[in-house]
Amino acid sequence: MIKIRYFQPGDEVAQLEIYNQAAAALPRFKPATLGEIQRRTRARDFDPSSRFYAEVGGRVVGYAISSPNGRVSFPWTLPGHEQQRGPLFQALLIELEKKGVKRLFAAYREDWPLIHQFFHTHGFRKARDMVNFAIDLGDMPTPAARPSTTFTPLVPEDVPAVLKLAPEILRIHDPAALERYLFHNPYFPADSLYTLRSRADQTPLAVGIMINDMSYADCKVVDSNLPCFRLGAFGTEGMQAKRIKGLFSFLAKQDRNMNLLGMDLLGQASFRLRDSDDIETLAAQAPSDAPALLNFYSRIFQRQGSFPVFELER
Repeated sequence: MIKIRYFQPGDEVAQLEIYNQAAAALPRFKPATLGEIQRRTRARDFDPSSRFYAEVGGRVVGYAISSPNGRVSFPWTLPGHEQQRGPLFQALLIELEKKGVKRLFAAYREDWPLIHQFFHTHGFRKARDMVNFAIDLGDMPTPAARPSTTFTPLVPEDVPAVLKLAPEILRIHDPAALERYLFHNPYFPADSLYTLRSRADQTPLAVGIMINDMSYADCKVVDSNLPCFRLGAFGTEGMQAKRIKGLFSFLAKQDRNMNLLGMDLLGQASFRLRDSDDIETLAAQAPSDAPALLNFYSRIFQRQGSFPVFELER
C-alpha cells in the first residue's frame, strides 16, 4: 500500500537515490549530491510540507517538491514505481491549494520532452521561454556612457511607478513585496539599480540593473539551457535564481521609446564596469512573451540558450 507523507529528516538520502536513478537517462543529466539537497532541507525557512514522499512497503520510492512562489517539480520515482507519480503530484497540488497558491509553474530543460508532456497532461500550458543572452564588452554597439545627472538612483518611493512601467513582465505586483525585493535583497545592493526620469515630473521612464559581484558565476561557463532564472533580470522576481556576474536588465514600457531607453541604460551599465578587470561580458535574460523586450536583446546580444516555463492558473 502506498503512503504519501511530508518530509522527514533523513529523506535526503532516498531523494538523492530516486533522482539520480530516475533522471539518469535524460539529456545533459547532472547527478545531484547529498550536500545540495541538505542545504535546502536545513535552511532556516525550510517548510516540511513543501515536500511529499511516497512510501511503498516502508521504502521511499518517489518525491515531489513545491516552493512558496508556486513552482512545482516533476514527481520523480524509482524505476518500476511510475504509477506513484499521479498520487504524489495530486498531494502537492492539494497542499498548495490549502496554502492559497493560485498560479503554479514548472521549468525544465527544452530537451526533456517527456517531462513537458507530464505537465501538459495535468493542465499546464507553455507560458513562455526564458531566453539567455550575452555580449562581450568589446562588442558593444555604442561607446560606454559618460557620467551624467540623467541617471539617478532608484529609491523606494519609485516603486509604484516601477509597477506601472511593465506589469506584464514583473512577477511581483504587491508594492511592499517589490520594495523588499529591490531594496533589501541579500544578493545585490540597492545601488545596483538606476533610472532615467521624466524631465516633466521626475517619474522613472526606465529602470536598469547592473550586477557586478565578481564572485558570481560567469555566464559563459554556466549551461545556458538549464532552467535557471538569472538573479536581477526583470521578470524573475521572487524566484530562486542563479547568481551571474555582469547581469544587465532593464524595465520600460514596450513602446517606440523602449529601444532608445534600453540603449541608454545599457551604455550606463558598461560605464559602471569601467574599472572592472574581471567582468568582460554582460549577461541578460528575457521572457519570450515580452516581444519588444526580447527583440531588443536579440538585436544587441548573442543568444545563448533558453528553457520553457509551464503554468497552471487555478
